[in-house]
Amino acid sequence: MSRHPSFGKIGIKKQRNVLKRFERIDALKKDEKYKDGQSVFGLPKTKSE
Repeated sequence: MSRHPSFGKIGIKKQRNVLKRFERIDALKKDEKYKDGQSVFGLPKTKSE
């Protein structure tokens, strides 16, 4: 079975629009909008870089 050309040798070439939860938390910590111990549910939206 062959792979679609959009996949490179390493993986997907395009930038993802959706961040994983730990990536969102890291971005919010950088902007000082998240504190340790705060709930991980109901996080504000973040833009991918």
